[in-house]
Amino acid sequence: MSRPRRELTTTVVACAVGAALSLWVAGRAWRAATGKRPFPLPDDEMTGTELVPWLPAVALVGLAGAGALLAVRGRARALLGLLLAAVGLLLAVAAGYGVAIADGGYVAFPLLLGLGGLLVGYAGVRAFRRGASWPGLGSRYERPVAEPVEYVERSGPSRSDVAMWDALDRGEDPTSRGE
Repeated sequence: MSRPRRELTTTVVACAVGAALSLWVAGRAWRAATGKRPFPLPDDEMTGTELVPWLPAVALVGLAGAGALLAVRGRARALLGLLLAAVGLLLAVAAGYGVAIADGGYVAFPLLLGLGGLLVGYAGVRAFRRGASWPGLGSRYERPVAEPVEYVERSGPSRSDVAMWDALDRGEDPTSRGE
C-alpha cells in the first residue's frame, strides 16, 4: 500500500473510531441526579445527551466526515479537514464540561469523549495539512460526461414507431430479433 493511501486509511479510521466512540459515550450516564427518590426507586442518572443535547449531532457529523474523506479530494478535502477539526474541538469542549460536572464515579465517560474528540480533531488537522495529496476515488465512481443530444422535431410518428405498435397489436415482440 502506498504511503498516501495508508495515510488516508489511518485518518479515516481514526475519525470513524473517534466519532463512533463519542456517539456511544453520549448515551452513557455522566452524572447522578441531585435529588433523592423514595426507597424502592433508584436515583436518576443523567446521560451525556441530557446534559449536552447537541452532542450526538456533532458526533454524527464527525462520523459522516469520515466517509466524506474518501469521497472528496483536493481543496474540498482540506475544507472538510477544517470542519472535522472544529467537530473535534466541540467534542473536547463537551468532554471538559462533562468532567467538570461529573460525579466521582462518572468521570470515565467524559474522558472517553475527550479521547474521541482528540481522534476526530487529529483526523481533521491531518486531512487539512496532507489531504490534498491523498488519492481520490477511482474514475469508475465519477459521473460520465453526457453526450449532447440533438432534438429533431417531427410532425408525426416515424415509420419504425408505427411498425413497432403494429407488431404489438399482432401479439409479436418487436424487441426480439427473430430468436
